[in-house]
Amino acid sequence: MELVYLHTFREVARWGSFTRAAEELGYAQPTVTAQMQKLEQSYGAPLFERFGRKLRLTQAGEVLLPYAKELIRLYGESKDVVSRQLSGPIRIATIDTLAAFYLPPHLQMFRQSFPDVDLILQTGSEDTILQQIREGLVDVGFIFDRLCTDDDLVTRVVREEELVIVMPPDHQLASTLAITVHDLQDESLIVTEEGCTYRGMLLETLRDEGVAHRIACQFSNPEAIKQCVRCGLGAALLPQMAVEKEIREGSLRAVPFHTDKPPFFIQVVYHKKKWLSQALEQWIQNVTSEGGGSL
Repeated sequence: MELVYLHTFREVARWGSFTRAAEELGYAQPTVTAQMQKLEQSYGAPLFERFGRKLRLTQAGEVLLPYAKELIRLYGESKDVVSRQLSGPIRIATIDTLAAFYLPPHLQMFRQSFPDVDLILQTGSEDTILQQIREGLVDVGFIFDRLCTDDDLVTRVVREEELVIVMPPDHQLASTLAITVHDLQDESLIVTEEGCTYRGMLLETLRDEGVAHRIACQFSNPEAIKQCVRCGLGAALLPQMAVEKEIREGSLRAVPFHTDKPPFFIQVVYHKKKWLSQALEQWIQNVTSEGGGSL
């Protein structure tokens, strides 16, 4: 409240009149008088003295005025910084695949626009990320999953991403146009770690359809999975974005995986009660401009 009084004090000092200050501030004149009396009580010294019709600052008022101006300036600056969050940390949680193959150019774009904001990126499973968002441990999450329908969370869809079966170019399925779960009968599979949503979908589909298969190995790192596929240890299910470079080079073949399961989407997720700074809101808008919207 004293900041309001300091603002009034500055205006009274500027105009040399309680009445004129009240007009400029949109107050009743008794309000200005009452505020100055409370400010004088707070500082324990008179701030104004009157000589005839002239109102002048006392020595105490002269000392206080530059402090009042600086405090008002700092308050305005702090409001601007906080509203735009042009500095300080933003905590982002995502999965390894998005951290490696989707987010880097978007993070670079953010850094160029807001160089004083510290981006803290951490990876985990989708379940872990959503729990961290619910608990307020991270500001925003990027997930790759079927549509998130948690009532406590805001979900902004970026785009649908196709899942593909990745294999060496000489694999027996490499020439097919699409792969169904039955095409994976007796295949050796390289899978992502437990908790990965598309791994769960694949194993659930294999189990539901009674398709025999073998898990050759599992990794959390998609690069390790691709290296093992190159070496002929098995085929793998990955988002297409993870193998675009290898597809262009011809070192791996990626065939769309068709199921009757719901599609997978890249999504930005945050808590409904989460306050988004101007910087973070603008960045999310830029990211989701690829397509989609709030759910």
